Amino acid sequence: MTTTTPTARTTPPPTPTRPLNLSRTTATAARVLRQLAHDPRTIALLLVIPCLMLFLLRYVFDGSPRTFDNIGASLLGIFPLITMFLVTSIATLRERTSGTLERLLAMPLGKGDLIAGYALAFGALAIVQSALATGLAVWFLGLDVTGSPWLLLLVALLDALLGTALGLFVSAFAASEFQAVQFMPAVIFPQLLLCGLFTPRDRMHPALEAVSDVLPMSYAVDGMNEVLRHTDMTATFVRDVLIVAGCALLVLALGAATLKRRTA
Repeated sequence: MTTTTPTARTTPPPTPTRPLNLSRTTATAARVLRQLAHDPRTIALLLVIPCLMLFLLRYVFDGSPRTFDNIGASLLGIFPLITMFLVTSIATLRERTSGTLERLLAMPLGKGDLIAGYALAFGALAIVQSALATGLAVWFLGLDVTGSPWLLLLVALLDALLGTALGLFVSAFAASEFQAVQFMPAVIFPQLLLCGLFTPRDRMHPALEAVSDVLPMSYAVDGMNEVLRHTDMTATFVRDVLIVAGCALLVLALGAATLKRRTA
């Protein structure tokens, strides 16, 4: 009588990290854009709401247009960041909880391809969003800008991309769409309070000023204010733009590193 020894269950080797591939990235971006094209509510949130908020703000300060000039440029960068954060975090989490993300990553699609594809798709929408909001504020609502409106558009676009990166990053830590929204008070609200919108950062308590110095939204607002006050591109503006762009790239890299293949 022969006996058979049970074979030990072997754990499959981890999937090797795949290099970023342009065709896979653009295919992911195209898929995301096709999905968004069938979701008019999301398109309205991305493109219409920031413009509507600027329009309301202008006429809230109808009797004091100078106040609108002082804060309108800052909000031109903040509104895209907030809307892109909300939409991106919820959309990415929906992919994960529905099992779509797990199926995609079982294919020759790496985490970097997925994150870069989402960033590319939402970045394209961010260009449209920022152009609409900047054009409305400068040429229709009469926002008085000393510098070039194109520099305003650049900062608004980088802010939108930063919001996209933050949304992709926090979606890895949420188990539901409701939890993704709950991250907003933790991630966005402190930056909103400390970015210098309500009071100059150098007038805050020294501890809060030190915290604001490491928050990317602070440099987004500073960059907008540089355009508001100076005719030429200043060294401070270049520093602010590089910091916002660098933070967006860093958060995208963290998002790719923390992206979960499987749902909980």
